[in-house]
Amino acid sequence: MILLISLLAAFLIFVVLYYVMKTKIVPDNQVHQRLQDLQGAEGRVITSRADELNRVPILDRTVIPLLRRFEGFMVRFAPSGIHSTVERKLMLAGLLDKWSPNGFITVWLICTAIFFGIAYIVLVTRKNMPFSQALLFAWLSVAVGTMLPFTVLNSVIRKRQKAIDKQLPEVLDLLSVSVRAGLSFDGALRKITDRMSGPLIDEFRRMQQDVRMGSPRARALQAVAKRCDVDDLYLFITAVIQAERLGTSMGRTLDSQADNMRERRRQKAKAEALKAPVKIVFPLVMFIFPAIFVVVLLPSLFSLMHSLGGK
Repeated sequence: MILLISLLAAFLIFVVLYYVMKTKIVPDNQVHQRLQDLQGAEGRVITSRADELNRVPILDRTVIPLLRRFEGFMVRFAPSGIHSTVERKLMLAGLLDKWSPNGFITVWLICTAIFFGIAYIVLVTRKNMPFSQALLFAWLSVAVGTMLPFTVLNSVIRKRQKAIDKQLPEVLDLLSVSVRAGLSFDGALRKITDRMSGPLIDEFRRMQQDVRMGSPRARALQAVAKRCDVDDLYLFITAVIQAERLGTSMGRTLDSQADNMRERRRQKAKAEALKAPVKIVFPLVMFIFPAIFVVVLLPSLFSLMHSLGGK
């Protein structure tokens, strides 16, 4: 038991340190180094390679190459087709700029190995435990270790998609009002991104950056729909692209899309309300009904037992 607790503690400490390195320290150091290079680009003088290496932070020279080599070593043990799956999931979760697919695969393999080691220890050192129970516990440990990282990632994806679906009708209403007031589609979108926040707003900001870099607006909008994978957003982007190609009024298109989104939101709310009676059956049966039976029937039962005992 002490060995299992030690392994779990070591795994948690490693995952926390790895997450901090990948999401906080490494990006900050890279951005800081790029800013320094840009600031000193005008008056830069020719320096030796040793001087250039001394200007690089020690973390970028030591820890980051070790992490990259460790990731490259661990990815060799992963299945061949998992890289594209992990990359798509990270893109849908909005974590592709913080986590690399190799980094997530490394954490997944480490988690699987830790829980596999726990299962092996349980099978080898089992005391007073039947072999069938030990084998079942081992299989459950391996399954938990294999599914835990992807379960957390899928939960992040669902939470982000719900936030995008919830924010989309409000954004459409603001776009429609702004375009009706005389702004262009790009101008209205720029006003909204300057004053709002959220995962959908972040995607629209990235879309504006892609357009400024020379990407066609239709392609940038399609990339937004691909990164979010929300049905309502697909419908909105398809309508905007068709309105732009056919030359129809953008204001009318946005008005109709805003009305459709509000109606779809009402239908989803009604569908969730209809699911409530079914979802409430389990807590009623497991928690509420037993308490009611205890409060209502137990005094009568005691009274009946007292009467029978008195006779």
